[in-house]
Order: sequence, then C-alpha cells, then structure tokens
Amino acid sequence: MTRGQRRKLHLSKLYSFWCIRLHREERHPQIGQRGYSRIVYCNDPDNPEAARLNYKGNHVSTTKYTLANFVPKSLFEQFRRVANMYFLVVACVSFSPLAPFTALSFVVPLVLVIGGTIAKEAVEDFQRREQDMEANNREVEVYGGNGTFHRTRWKNLRVGNVVKVYKDEYFPADLLLLSSSYEDGMCYVDTMNLDGETNLKLRQSLDVTSSLRDERCLQVFTAVIKCEDPNDNIYSFIGDLYDNCKVYPLSPHQILLRDSKLKNTDYIYGVVIFTGHDAKVMQNATHPRSKRSKIEKRMDKIICILFSSLILISFIGSFFFGIETRRDLADKKYTRWYLRPDDTTVFYDPTRASLSAFFHFLTGLMLYGYLIPISLYVSIEIVKVLQSVFINKDLHMYYKATDKPARARTSNLNEELGQVHTIFSDKTGTLTCNSMEFVKCSIAGIAYGQGETEVERALARRDWSSEANEISIEMIDSNGNAIHSGNSIEDSVKGFNFRDERIMNGRWVYEPYPDLIRKFFEVLAICHTVMPDVKRDTGNIHYEAESQDEAAFVIAARELGFEFFERRQTSISLHELDYERGEKIVRKYELLHVLEFGSSRKRMSVIVRSEGNLLLLCKGADSVMFERLSKDGRLFECETRNHINRYSQAGLRILVIAYRKLEEEEYTIWEEEFLKAKASFFADRDALLDTAADKIERELILLGATAVEDKLQEGVPKCIESLAQAQIRVWVLTGDKLETAVNIGYACRLLRQGMKEIVITLDSPDIEALEKQGDKEALAKASLESISKQIAKGKSQLISAKEGAMECGLVIDGKSLNFALTKDLEDMFLDLAINCASVICCRSSPKQKALVTRLVKLKLGKTTLSVGDGANDVSMLQEADIGVGISGVEGMQAVMASDFAIAQFRFLERLLLVHGHWCYRRIAMMICYFFYKNIAFGLTLFWFEAYASFSGQPAYNDWDMAFYNVFFTSLPVIALGVFDQDVSASLCLEHPGLYREGTQNILFSWCRILGWMANGVGSSIIIFFCTTNAMVEQAFRRDGRVSDFQVLGVTMYTCVVWAVNCQMALSINYFTWIQHFFIWSSVAFWYIFQLIYGYLSPTISTTAYMVFLEATSSSLLYWLSTLLVVVSTLLPYFSYRAFQTQLQPMPHDLIQSKQRECSETKTSGESSIGTK
Repeated sequence: MTRGQRRKLHLSKLYSFWCIRLHREERHPQIGQRGYSRIVYCNDPDNPEAARLNYKGNHVSTTKYTLANFVPKSLFEQFRRVANMYFLVVACVSFSPLAPFTALSFVVPLVLVIGGTIAKEAVEDFQRREQDMEANNREVEVYGGNGTFHRTRWKNLRVGNVVKVYKDEYFPADLLLLSSSYEDGMCYVDTMNLDGETNLKLRQSLDVTSSLRDERCLQVFTAVIKCEDPNDNIYSFIGDLYDNCKVYPLSPHQILLRDSKLKNTDYIYGVVIFTGHDAKVMQNATHPRSKRSKIEKRMDKIICILFSSLILISFIGSFFFGIETRRDLADKKYTRWYLRPDDTTVFYDPTRASLSAFFHFLTGLMLYGYLIPISLYVSIEIVKVLQSVFINKDLHMYYKATDKPARARTSNLNEELGQVHTIFSDKTGTLTCNSMEFVKCSIAGIAYGQGETEVERALARRDWSSEANEISIEMIDSNGNAIHSGNSIEDSVKGFNFRDERIMNGRWVYEPYPDLIRKFFEVLAICHTVMPDVKRDTGNIHYEAESQDEAAFVIAARELGFEFFERRQTSISLHELDYERGEKIVRKYELLHVLEFGSSRKRMSVIVRSEGNLLLLCKGADSVMFERLSKDGRLFECETRNHINRYSQAGLRILVIAYRKLEEEEYTIWEEEFLKAKASFFADRDALLDTAADKIERELILLGATAVEDKLQEGVPKCIESLAQAQIRVWVLTGDKLETAVNIGYACRLLRQGMKEIVITLDSPDIEALEKQGDKEALAKASLESISKQIAKGKSQLISAKEGAMECGLVIDGKSLNFALTKDLEDMFLDLAINCASVICCRSSPKQKALVTRLVKLKLGKTTLSVGDGANDVSMLQEADIGVGISGVEGMQAVMASDFAIAQFRFLERLLLVHGHWCYRRIAMMICYFFYKNIAFGLTLFWFEAYASFSGQPAYNDWDMAFYNVFFTSLPVIALGVFDQDVSASLCLEHPGLYREGTQNILFSWCRILGWMANGVGSSIIIFFCTTNAMVEQAFRRDGRVSDFQVLGVTMYTCVVWAVNCQMALSINYFTWIQHFFIWSSVAFWYIFQLIYGYLSPTISTTAYMVFLEATSSSLLYWLSTLLVVVSTLLPYFSYRAFQTQLQPMPHDLIQSKQRECSETKTSGESSIGTK
C-alpha cells in the first residue's frame, strides 16, 4: 500500500492508536454467565463441540414471507381490516340461500381486490428476496483444511471459519480481526451501512494474533473465543480469546461487523463469530414504528358509521318485511296469495314472521354491503404510491451539488404533509450548511479576523442602520486604517474565510505575543483526530476529519503557517515557521494520549511530548473551559469573554483554546490510573475514563478562542417566511448558545423585525449563587419558581403584544426547558409557546428535542413535523408525526430514520406547500367521493326494496353490482387522487395561505364528510324516484307494453354510472387527457359490458339477457330518462358550488378567480395589440 493510501483514513476513537492494545492477562467477569455463553472454535468449525452447539448458518432472509407461509400470512394481513373481514363473511354466506345474488358475482370482485393487494405484496417481497440472494451468493476467501484459501459463498460460512477479506469488500459476517496487511494489525472500516456515519473507523487486532499474516502461520493457529450471545448493540462487544493457556480480553476495537466495508487496507484475516441473523446488523433489522395519517384514522371511523348505517337499514328492512309477512296471514286468509305463503320456506313464512324477519336481516347485511367501498383500500394504496413517485421525480427538489433527489421513504403519510401545524427543526446542518469556515479568533486578548457574517448582515438590516452596516464591513488595522473585508474568489480556500494582515503571511511574529500565537495555532494543528492524505502527483494535502469544525481548524493552522502533514501511530508532524530563525522547519510531536471529545465532557485534549516538554493541549466549550483555568492562566480572560460574546452575537460557533505543561512525575501517576481505567471491562469504564481525564485537564492556561461560521443554506429565510405565511409554526431546537441561536433566528427570518422577544433563562445571579453553594434541592425549587414566574410574565407580554398587533417569539434555554417540561409547568409553557409565532429552544439535548416534540403532538393533537440531519435528531424524527431527514454531511442516520428525505431545507417549502397541499386535497376528495358513490348506489337498492315490499330482491343484475366498484367507477377516482390540482405549483408557492385548508382540515372535516354523504343520499333518492316515475307507468315498447323489472334496473344503473362519473367531472379542478379518458371510458365500458354480457346465454347473463340490445338501446324514453335524471341528480351539487363560489368562496376559489381574471386581461391585451 502506498504512503498516500495509508494516510487516507478517518478515525472516531483515536486514542486507540496505541493504548488500545491489551497486554494484561485479564478476563471479562461476565463470561460464562447468562447472556455470555457463546463459544467459538477458531479455525476449527468441524470440531465436535462446535457441531454440538449448532449455531445458525450465514444465510440471511429479510423477506416478510416464505413460500410456506405466504398465502396464510398475506391473507391474515388483508383480513385484519374490518371492511375486508366483512366482505369475506359476506362471500362465505353468499353460498347459502340467504344471499340475494349469486356467490360468484360477489367472490370475483373480492378476489380481484384482495388478489391485487397480495400481488403487490408478492412483488415487493420478491424484490427483497432477490437482494437477499445477491448478498448470500457473494463470495469470500475461506481457509480450508489443506492450508490454502478457496472461494466460497457467504451463505456457506460457519462459525469459526477464518476468512480473508480484501480492500473495498464487505465483511460477510461479524468477524474477530486477527491481522491485516499492516504489520501492527490495524485496518480501517466504513460503517455507513450500519450507523450512517461517513467517517472511517479504526480497528486493531490483538498483539498475539497480529503476526498471523500468511497461510503457514494459520495452519498452526487454534484458539477458543468465549463471548457474549448475539445482541443488537453494535457499539459494544465483550469476550475473551483463549490461546496457549493465556486469556486475552476482547473489545469492540477487534470486531468487524457484517455489511461494513474494508477501506484503505489491502486485506485482513478474521474469524467468524456471529453468522446470519445472529450478526449485529441483522439483530438491528427491525421494522420502524408504523405511522398512520389522521385522515386514515378518521376513515376508519367513517367505515364504522357506514357499518352502523348498514345495520340500521337492514334492521328497518327486516322490520317492515316482518310486518308485511305477518299481514299475509291476516284473519287466516292469504293477503298476497300469489306469493304462495302456504308453500314456502322459512325465509318467507307468515306463521313464523319473526324468524323470517331475522333471516331477512342477514340478507339485508349482504344486499346493502355496497355501502362499504370494497376497492377503497387498494385504490388509496395505488394512489399513494403514485404520489410518492411524483415526489421522488420532482426536479425542483433535486440538489445537483450532491446529486440527491427528494425521496418519499413511505407512502403512508403523503396527505399528512398537507396538514402540518408545527415544524421542529435542528439548526446545524439543517438550517445551515454544516460546512464550517474559520473566520475569526481571539488570541491573547486581541481579536483577529475581518469579515462580516450573514448574521451580522441580518442584524444590520434589523437595526435599519447603514452606518452600523458600514462599521461591520470595515475593520481597523494596527495602524488605525480602515480595511475592507472580503476575499477574492481566486484566493478562497474551502473551510477558511479568515482575513487579517496582522497575522497572515508570517506577520504574526511581529505581534505583541508571538509565543502565544504560535502555541494557539499549534493546538489547532495537533489537537484533533484528522488524517492527512498527501496527493503524490501534486503534493497537496487533503484532510479527512470526523467533523467539519476540526477540518476548518487544521486548514486555518495550515494557511497561517502550521501545516499538519503526517500522522503516525505515536507521532504528529508539522511544517511550521520558526520565528526566531525565520525559516520553515519540520517539527515532530510524540503523541502520547488522545482524550476524545464527548457530549458530556464538551472538550478534547491531546498529550504530546515536544523538545523535552510534556504538553496537554485542550480545546472545548466555554461553559467547561473557563472553570478549568489556573489562577495564572486567566490573564486574558476578560477580553476573551468579551470577544466570545461578540462572536456569539454574530452567530459563530465558539471553542476556547488552552494548554498546560505537565511534570513527569504527575504524568506518570496519571497515566497509570488512565491505562487502568482503559483496561477495565466493567460497566462504568467510560465514567472511569472521564474521571481520569478530568484530573489532568486542570490548571490550564488560556490562549484564546476560535470563531467558526456555519453559513445558512440557500433559500432558508424565504422558506421560513413562506411557512410562516402558511401559519405553520416553526420551532428551532439547537444546542447553540442563547445569543447565537437568537441571531441565527434573525438571519433566517424566524425572528422578524418588530417581533417581541420573550426570553426564559436561568442565567441570573440568584441561580448562579445557588449553583455555587451546591444545594441541589434549593436550586431546583428556586429554578422551578423562576421559570414559573417567567412563563407568567411571558403570557402578560403576549397579551399586551397582541393588543398592539405585534407578533411574539419565544426563546428558552436548555436548563429552563428541563423545568418547563415538568408536569407542573408543561401546560403553562405549551400555552405560551403555541401562541408565539416562533420558538427557539437553545442548549437543548437530543432527549429534550424528543420530549418537546411529544408534548406538542400529544397535547395539541395537531400534525407535527421534525426535520434534522444528524444522529442526534433521530429521536425527534421518530417522535413526530412526520420525520424529514436532510441528506447532508453528517451521515445518513437521520435519513434512515425519516419518512421523507430532502437534500436542502428550502425544499421543505415545496414538499409541504405544493405536494403536501395536493396530496391532502386529492386523498380527502378521493375518500369523500368513494363514500358518495357507494351511498348513491347502495341506497338505490334500499329504495327499490321498499318499493318491492322489502322482499330482498336486488334492483340490478348480480354482475352489474359486482363490477360497480371494480370497473365502472374505480379508475376516475384513482385519476383524481393522482393528477388533480386546484391551483398550479407556482400559485401554491405564491399563495402560502392556501395551505391553511389542510391545517384547518377544511376538506376532510366532519361537516364536509357528512355533506358528501348527504349528497349521496340525495342522489340515490333522485335517481330512484325519478327513474321509477319516468319508466314504470309509461309505455316503454312500441307495442305499448310498460317497462319490466329488468328494464327498470338497467335504466337506474345507467343513471347511477352517468351521475357518479359526471359528479367526478364536476369535482375535478385540473383536467388532463388521462382523467377524460378514465371518466368517459368508464361510462363507455358500461355500455360495452351490457352489449357483450347481454348477448351471452340466459343461464349466464340471467336478468340482463338482451335487455340493452333489444329493449333499452332502441327506446327514446330510456335515453331521455337517463339525460333528465342525471341532470337532476347533478343540479343540487352544481347549484351549491355556484353559490359557494360567488357568496362564500374557499381559498382556492379566490385564487382560481384571480388566475382567470389575469388570463382574461392578458388575452384582451394581446387582442388589442393585435388590432393596433
């Protein structure tokens, strides 16, 4: 491997470089206990003891079904839905004499609908099976008994096999690293498939196995591993290696997990520990929490209402049937003698009228089943999948810079996008680019860096002061001259936007404190986990860093004369300027320990030896660094704090830089304690490490502070402004300081000019005094009282602001949030927060983000959306109704936990205001229309039964009824759900207020739903009574005969098909040729079906035989009745919409009206120009 390749790595736990190795013969105390019973015979999978253990093979399957359980399991999935279960029961009962229709006419549509859904499941599962087959059939080299490696498929691996994995290959199972192409047994691993992190991880073999680097050595290698049982914790591993009567404790640093990839290493040897579904990645392969939209939940309630209506009308029908049947035997005389009540079955028996009525009730439950739309669920699934395709293909949400389109990871929540009430957003990487630039610094109490940040420009706009703007643009040099900030495009360096002639180009040697400046940039160049990659052809150095901040620090040090160019296991080398001799030299620092950064520690340190001096170099958050300064190290504390406040107000990210010299004796004592903590394998190992690190990170000398800018993403201010106009509340939950968060709020227009700020914080002298006293109970009590008073004060400020027509913005810090989320105050806090236009929660932890999201979701019952880009946002994304992941630079964990993925925050505007609005409107209209058309059809059956003395006789032919939901009315409603637009995408963005139709749930309110149901009832009444009055008593044929039962049924059915399809045409706002085709072809198909079906033998077509061909098609009365009935049916809805549009228009009606006026004006203008 080349030198450049060896340097190209990216580490997460760099202290592993040499102290990771374990030389002590110590064993884990848990081994052998419950949960730690696995035994692996290395290089001996055929050992009789190994065979007795019977571990799983390496074959994996992620499919939902198997060949054996596909049919029963898929059927179970379908019939868990109440509606489908009802149809199944009806299909079974249809084979009995109770059925008012033939069994086949009901079973076929049910089979088509259920079969279609099952087929979709089968296709999706088959795709998963193909992926499994591809993985199982990959090949890897495995060590055989003959002393050589041979290729075999992954699925054939067994526990104990020794495998050889090459560079850029995936690990086929969970392996124990034995050795690698590096002499010291190191290798580098890409774990993006596991945790979404893009940085490389270091893995290190044990000393005892690192020499196993060829087949000859492996021939004599036999060892036993005793370790933990399979579990889902990918960040831990407990086990021991037994070799030659010695015990070697194992840790996660020796484990290579399945589906991670070998990088920057030629090859590795490893022993298979966990195979197949025992592997940690497979143990984590659980399905995410299922989310259901509010429309879907309400749809279940509507189904229940229809079931209740079904039972009610069946009861009414059976009640009157019982009365009529009992009357047939009045005074022992048969009233309706032609029904032969003296020679009938139990289904019609005047002597047992109650029993006959009960059986009639069961018949009614089947006959009126058409009130329940059988194809509703499958139609909605089809529509949602197609809607997701349109979201995925939207070029306006494609980010060319990273080649990432928007992606709907689930189709269940499309309509929820149109009902979002509150958005919870992370800041770093979500609102900002997470592309850090070093812009300013404070060294030895002197501020360096001349430039203006986006936040400073926003503050200048807020202050409406051009003078302030000019001052912020111009800085004063050491001679008192004004210097204009800005850097030319030619000189720009990614991660470095620093300009100050006082210290650039080696001029720092002339500053008042050159020693401290040198030490400051040495800390930036050494205290990190960055790896350099030197390009051999150009000599340029590319840095691979775990975080953008670290990369910016190293680049800044390089640009200012301290170039980090080489990292080895135990050393770091710099090119730096020796200001005493005035020449560039190579200085090598012996790397002793790295005390890594942690969210609780909030700092990072390295211990190095240079020119005989032991140094601890440290950088960290100001909240933990100032308290660690020595008395003599606070010389510039006041000036540095002032600079930090200024940088925070400018929206910059701050780190304090410090160092100390260590005595050899002190270091030796500390190192012994630190290594002992590191070698510990008990649960409190991390706590012991933190305690040890805390002891050495004391008595620091302050050098200064860094200020890094994370610029706002393009379009963020406009996006937030549009969301605010749509009355979507935006809450920003960030870990930044209060001042930084507030100023970022102004930069992105979350906080706007003229907005009243309500700040809740515990940064008060009284609270600080109690903190110093250490009385936790008194502190908690005082904090609770303080927050309660501040919330009450905030409410009064809110009331006065509303009286003055002023918006309010709430800002609360993390400490205050802890108390605000307690049961005593959460209702008060929420009442204050929801009445504010914007909310910023600063210094908030990932847990607090999730708790705030849950509070709003549960208490308000409104749709919540969380958006974030990092692993710390996962809990927030999963807690919200909708999770949106930003596919940025912090890995893919947020995206993997999300429901929708976008590349930039600004795309959220289009995702919600366009796709969300359309999807909500389409699904709401689609469901309402489904219920309308089924009620209109189903109730004609009821009216006819009442007309026929509640006899249970259906008005239509069996197959006519069967195909109603499947062929004659299904396609237009799918077209509505996929293509309909009330206004265009540009108008949706131009008029964000239109989005309020969704947040107020106007289109799927109970009033709207009941209105559509009433329309269905009215349509059924008009169709039935108008048709019967027009047809029954009129001469229908040329010979004077009136219409019979079959003719009446065909005419009424024709009116239903025309009416519901024309109703669809009236409801559609945006016609495409597809919608025209589906609507009119559905009507045409009814006539074609009548021609073909009626031409078949009477034993097949039954009541439809030649009815259309010989009777209705040639009758003028049939065509005139159809026209008049359909017009009469559509007239109420048409009149209602006409009056509503004129007198009480909906938001989209107003926009459509303006659009038409603009089009007419434009047309008339063009006409006048043409005339001239």
